[in-house]
Amino acid sequence: MFGLARLCQLALPIMRAQKSGKIVNVTSIGGKIWEPLGSWYHATKFAVEGLSDCLRVEVARFGVDVIVIEPGAIRTEWAGIAREGLLQMSGSGAYAEQAKRHARMLATAETSNLASPPEVVAKIIVRAVRASRPKTRYATGGGARTILLLRKILTDRMFDRLIWRFTQGVGR
Repeated sequence: MFGLARLCQLALPIMRAQKSGKIVNVTSIGGKIWEPLGSWYHATKFAVEGLSDCLRVEVARFGVDVIVIEPGAIRTEWAGIAREGLLQMSGSGAYAEQAKRHARMLATAETSNLASPPEVVAKIIVRAVRASRPKTRYATGGGARTILLLRKILTDRMFDRLIWRFTQGVGR
């Protein structure tokens, strides 16, 4: 989050001077949703969303676009890293059982047909950068649009139950 903000600070004087530019911040659908034991990860993604929204309004008068890319499930090493960190931090103690169930779900995410190849993110970035009037957000990759739609139409409590069932393997 802080590196992303600093890079924006360094690039903006040039963009303002030339009266054009595009800032592309890659976050995650994790900036709109949440899951158990993911507080710090989701906090950073929510922060990138908020920073990007504020920045978009601030720099629009200088001809600068701020674009947010919100990937869903992408076939990368992320799930393995997340699983390892989850078990290291929460694998014992009060959250141990919850962490172990969530880690099993993350293990299946790596091989899931839902996950998209990383190229889908690259393609959407190219599309956004080439657009003369880009959207403010591009959701892409495995399940991103569906999950964000569910987030919009469900109440917080309903979404909590959905996430709990998904991450804890209820019904599996």
